[in-house]
Amino acid sequence: MSESWFYFQQFKVNQSHCAMKISTDAVLLGALATSDQPANILDVGTGTGVIALMLAQRFCNAKVHAVEIDQEAAIQASENFSGSKFFKRISISNMRFQDFEPNHQFDLIASNPPYFPNHLKSQDAKRNRALHTDELSFSDLAEKVSALLSPSGHFWLILPPRQMVQFNVEALKCGLYPISNYSLQDKPGSRLLRNICAFSKVPKECTFAEIYVKNEDGTPHLTYSRLVSGFLLAFKD
Repeated sequence: MSESWFYFQQFKVNQSHCAMKISTDAVLLGALATSDQPANILDVGTGTGVIALMLAQRFCNAKVHAVEIDQEAAIQASENFSGSKFFKRISISNMRFQDFEPNHQFDLIASNPPYFPNHLKSQDAKRNRALHTDELSFSDLAEKVSALLSPSGHFWLILPPRQMVQFNVEALKCGLYPISNYSLQDKPGSRLLRNICAFSKVPKECTFAEIYVKNEDGTPHLTYSRLVSGFLLAFKD
């Protein structure tokens, strides 16, 4: 998924100026994140804009707003929004999430955030910003999401398992409770790659489920194909 243009069933994404290209992580989060009839949706750290576009496709009556700190990525995401049929319902702010001050709360917030606090950095400042928590710590993310999430809203994010445990600690401090936890593995029996979790301001029993990208023979696993069938061209009916 590293070429300049990536084509989906209902939109296309130019990613030539984005440090982080479209990934399986982003596509699965865009396919899973949900709330009860959301009217206002927020994508934190939108990058290419793919998650915002997927949410706009899925929730046809919702307004979607995106926040992106990197100027080049924000410009490219804005162009991707403008080139889609959802352009009237998607907007973007080029700024730090901590400084984002909208005049309303959001029913659904999603984020594929940076997660390397102490990782060896590269020469690429844009890639460092996309990967490392220097600009957006887990505590800042949890605190701001708690302030912007509506009382009945849901916050969804994807992280590696160790980092998800760390985020859970910060989330609980801010009154965000885990309500759904999807584990992502390449295939049954392989190591855990990611957790995709939903949080709510209303505590309740957390549900658990598994997602596998492939079967043992390399064919798409049903748990994966069901999620991406409305988006990726290879899974078009």
